[in-house]
Order: sequence, then C-alpha cells, then structure tokens
Amino acid sequence: MLKKPWIYVAGGLLVIGGAIAGYRAHAQAASAAKHDGNSPAVAVVTGKVEQRDTPIYLDGIGTVAASNTVTVRPRIDGQLESVTFREGQEVKTGDLLATLDARALQAQLDQTNAKKAQDNAQLVNAETDLKRDTFLAEKALIDQQAVDTQKALVSQLKALVQSDEAAVENAAVQLSYTRITAPISGRVGLRLVDAGNLVHAADAAGLVVITQLRPISVVFTLPQQNLVRLHQASAAADTLKVIAYDHDNRVPLDEGEVTVVDNQIDPATGTIKVKASFPNEKLALWPGQFVNVRLLVDIRKDGIVVPAAVVQRGPKGSYAFVIRDDQTAEVRAIEVAQIDDGRALITSGLVPGETVVVDGQYKLQAGSRVTLAPAAGGSGEHRRSPQRSE
Repeated sequence: MLKKPWIYVAGGLLVIGGAIAGYRAHAQAASAAKHDGNSPAVAVVTGKVEQRDTPIYLDGIGTVAASNTVTVRPRIDGQLESVTFREGQEVKTGDLLATLDARALQAQLDQTNAKKAQDNAQLVNAETDLKRDTFLAEKALIDQQAVDTQKALVSQLKALVQSDEAAVENAAVQLSYTRITAPISGRVGLRLVDAGNLVHAADAAGLVVITQLRPISVVFTLPQQNLVRLHQASAAADTLKVIAYDHDNRVPLDEGEVTVVDNQIDPATGTIKVKASFPNEKLALWPGQFVNVRLLVDIRKDGIVVPAAVVQRGPKGSYAFVIRDDQTAEVRAIEVAQIDDGRALITSGLVPGETVVVDGQYKLQAGSRVTLAPAAGGSGEHRRSPQRSE
C-alpha cells in the first residue's frame, strides 16, 4: 500500500514530459512552416524608389515685424482742428492726416511779409539815393564821405531785407506744421486724439501710429549648428529664398528673401537671428504674428526619394523594407537626409527603381513573403514634417 503514491507520481511525471515534448515539436513545426514557402503572404502597399531634384530647407520659427513704424506727432503746439484719416486706412507719404488751428501762424506770416515789403521799399529808396550821390560826387558837387555813408546804408538795408526773408521762410514753415501729413506709406492704427483737443509737440502718445506692411519683415532663429550651412548657401547664391507658413506649418503665406544674418549668436539659446523681407501683397503677414519659416539652402540634384512612410525607426537607426524579385521582404538599413512634404530624401541604403514597402510593415520581418494590397487614398503621403537629420 505504501508504494502506490510513488507509482502515481511517476506516472504524472511521464505525462508532463510527454506534453513538453509535444509542445516543443509543435513549436519547431510552426517555426519551420513560418520560414518555408507554405506560410501565408503578407499583404503590403509598395512604392518605387525615385530620383528627382530635391530642395533642402532649414526650418525656424519667426515673428513678423513691420519694416517701418512711425508715431505721428505734431511739431508745434496748437488746437487739433480736424482729423482727416480713417482708422485702419492705407495712406501714402504726404497724405493729409490732420490740421491744427492756423490763424495765429497765418497772421505771423502776413506780418513778416509786410515787414519785408517795408524794408525792401527803404532799400530801393536808398539805392536810388546812392546812384544820385555817386553822380554828384563825380561832378564834385558833394564830398565822397556822403557817398560812403549812403553805401553803408544800402548794405544795412540789404542785410535787413535778407533777415526779413528768413523770417518769412520760418513763419511759412511754422504755418506748414499746422498740416500734419503721413511721413511714410502704410496703414494707420487707432486714433489717439480727437479733434478739438490741445496737442503739444512734446506729447509722447502722438496722434496715430503708421505701420508699413508692404514690404514686411520676419525675424526668425536657427540653431547655431546651421551657421556654416547658411554661410555656404549665402556664398553660392545672390539671394536666399524664404517661405513663411502659418502656425500649423501647412499653408504658405508668402515668399521672400533673406536680408541680413545677425552678427552674433545668442549664448543663452545657442541660436542665430536671421531677418527676411516679404512683399506681403496679400497682407497675409501681420506685425506680431508667429510663423514657421523655411529657408532654402540647397537643391540636391537627382536625389533618391521615397514616400515618408517607407522610413522605419529601430534601435539601430532608420531602415526600410525592400521587396526582392522573389517577392520576399528584406530589411535594409538607410540614412535619411530630411523628411519633407511627405517625401524622404535618402543618402544611402536604397537604389532608384527598387520596390519598397509603404504600408503594412508591422506585419513583416526579414524573409516574409508579400503580396500587393490595394493602396488606400493618400497612403504614404503625409503632411510636412519638421524633422531633419542634416
């Protein structure tokens, strides 16, 4: 009776051993079936490796700034008689914006003109006397001293008339300041003073602010690592093309060109500032607006490109699935220069004309058999990615 439990234990161990052996045999059979030609093919979407000229961009984030901004202030003190502009109006240089009460300055101009006329009449009379005295002195009817005295009087009156002319010009200038005109072309902002108020030349706020919107500037930053590439591009081309996009980096707003690269790197951020000018004919750019900026630095001739979805990421770097002639998948290590507008620029690893997997990679491994699946609309095309590797 004591030997029966050991018999049961031995029997149980035999059963477990058989189960383990059966599992291993099943696993080996499944593995063999997976790698032989009888395994089911994986449906994938494929594309071709192409060769085309590919632009190389540097991406940055910038702020729109007006090319010129002027606060319009009166140049003299006075009462604001009228405001002739509308808020938000486009104005040109010289357009009338406002007028001041001009009566006092007009009277001053009239007074200086009258004084000039009076002194000029005295000068004409003195010159006539000088001619007569000169004639009499030649006849020895008067002495030379009288002639000299008359000459001095004529010179004095000429200087007085010149002073009057300067006074008239000054009065005319002061009177012109009662007409406040636009110093630059642009768009006026909100009216800061209403008609009827007394204004002063020393007022800080002014009457209105004019902002030049055409052309307009964008100041953006680039990592300092791009400085050498930026200098190389500047040396190779007369102008560098810049494209401004909206905050989603989807819609192009305007195209311009670089005007200046800052002369120092910001040590706090490790970036360098770049300023670009845009024509802004459609007013898509507005002062203070944040935009995404793309700076064209090169065009890669006959670059190797594939849909962006082809590029896969792994612990050893980027790779792609390439379809061999026997319809099996090969894992190929690749180097990516940039991913832009749904296309990836490849520097090594792929050859033009090869077939690559665009969709369905998650089911694949090296050696898997594949079959072509119908491509979904837009498969492999993605919106622009800001990622760069060069």
